Amino acid sequence: MTATRRLAAILAADVAGYSRLMGEDEEGTLAALRSVRRELSDPKIAEHRGRIVQDDRRRPACRVRQRRRSAR
Repeated sequence: MTATRRLAAILAADVAGYSRLMGEDEEGTLAALRSVRRELSDPKIAEHRGRIVQDDRRRPACRVRQRRRSAR
């Protein structure tokens, strides 16, 4: 079997103060995170033909297969 190698760019993000924010207002924090993802992150990821590969709310990660697209 021949192995296929692919280059990809990985973006990992972290929410600063996540535990504190969740402790103060869990529903509001989750609503704000959903809003940021829907309005900012998802459109940019789609624009560069990427996809979310992990989403645990606190540290989402996405992959973009084409290096040139990921650098823009």
